[in-house]
This record gives sequence, C-alpha cells and structure tokens, in this order.
Amino acid sequence: MCDRLSQTVKPFAHCRRPRLASSIVTRLPSDVYLDHIRHESRRFRDVLATCDPDARVPSCPDWTAADLLFHLTGVQTFWESIVRARPAGPDDLQEPARPASYDDLLAGFDAAHAAFVATLEAADPADAAWTWSDEQTVGFTFRRQAQECLIHRLDAELTAGTVTGLDPMLAADGVDEALDVMFGGTPEWGRFDPLPHYVRVDLADTDTQVWVQLGTFSGTSPDGVELSGEPDISVVPDPGADPDAVVEGLASDVDAWLWRRADDAGIHIVGDRDVYDRFRACVNLPIT
Repeated sequence: MCDRLSQTVKPFAHCRRPRLASSIVTRLPSDVYLDHIRHESRRFRDVLATCDPDARVPSCPDWTAADLLFHLTGVQTFWESIVRARPAGPDDLQEPARPASYDDLLAGFDAAHAAFVATLEAADPADAAWTWSDEQTVGFTFRRQAQECLIHRLDAELTAGTVTGLDPMLAADGVDEALDVMFGGTPEWGRFDPLPHYVRVDLADTDTQVWVQLGTFSGTSPDGVELSGEPDISVVPDPGADPDAVVEGLASDVDAWLWRRADDAGIHIVGDRDVYDRFRACVNLPIT
C-alpha cells in the first residue's frame, strides 16, 4: 500500500491521500459532521493560540506549531474551493501564501475556517463534487474534514501538552474511515486479492465492530509503476467466520493509535500474532 501513496497527483501538498478509496458509508449525519468541524476547529485554534510558534508537534516532528496551523488553514482553503466550485476539480487551484507572523497565521485560519463552514452550510451533501475518492459528492468532504479536524486538534493538544478526550462516536467513525478509506480501498487501476485471514476491530464503548480482510494488491499505476503482491487490507462485512485476531479498545484509543497519535497502551490483541503483525504492517504508516 505505501508504494501507492505517490501514484496520483496531489492538488496541494497537504492533500496527502493520493489513492482512490473504496465506497464510503457515511455513519454520522452531515449536520453532525459539520458541528464537529466547527467544534474541533475552534479547539484547534484556541490551543495553538497559546503555543510557542516554534514548538515542535510530537506527532508530526517535522512540523512546528506554526506549520500545523498553516497546514489546516490550507486544507480548509482547498476544500472550501472544491465545494464552492463543484463539480470542477482542483486543476487551477493555487496554494495560499503563508503569512509571515503568527498573529497573521491565526487570522488567516479564522478567515479560512469561516469561509469553509459557510460554504458547507450552503451546500447539499448529495451534490456532485470532486474528491480524490471514488465517492464524488460533497458528503465526502463533510466526513473527511470532520476527521481531519479531530486528528489535528489532537496534534495541537499534544503540542501544548493539554490532551482532552475524543468524541466516542466521531472516533468510532474515524476508525472505520481510517481502515476503509485511508489504509484500505482499491484504486481502479489495481486489484485486491483476498486471503483467508480476518482481523476484527472491536470498539468497546460504542458497540462497534469493523472487519478487515488481509490480502495483496497488484496493478500498474497511471504513472506506469508496476506493483505486485503488495500486502494490503480491505474492510468487509462480517464474513460469518471467526476472526484470526481481534484488536480491542475504546474508540478514541484505537482511532488515535491508527493515526499514530497515541501508543498501544489502551489496545488489547488476542488471536494469531502473525496475522495481527501483517495487519499492523499495513496500517502502521505515517499520515499527516
């Protein structure tokens, strides 16, 4: 899977997931996602406003607090432009200039966030819109950006040393999205070949289970890169069989762990260790 991370043109540097995703099942209503975008963005901004601009982000060690602030500003600017121009794609979009001062970075985030929320409020989630997924609607942006804001709020809190809890239902949705969209899914130019091995992810506080099948990926990318037999995963319905391994934890712990924002202290593993290790290798990749 990791070799596929560079096989599609990225419209901005922060649009880091350059592969098509499998079909997306929206598990929360769009208005709930929008509320989370507002809330998580506000917390993100308030925490970073108290940080030293040069403070390092522990979960993204190449970034400072100022880099993190500008990153989410750019993300929300990008997706506001995409939703506003729907269904046009990002070919002519330009990355915004970075302000020189931290105060101006904060003001730039405020402006970008206000515009982003206003554009989402005026949009129908069912409207056609460009995305890097095979789910080409505004609804994709509602879900993806709620999760983006959640993870970067956690980045901000890790930077400030003031971590607070994640909403359990949003985190549970984030686990499903991480496994199905960010780490799973097969682009149209490739093929997923399933293996008879399953991992079940149990989220104890939300009564949620996500089934993952191990397999391999093969295909030739649009850039002509040939991949064959690459370890991969796919989210699947309950197969009606016992899992080879079970990963269990609170939704917030599993979500943060999958995003490499927390260790495995709250994660419990039972079953075939080899199958688990193969699963972990497919999802233990940095995502910013």
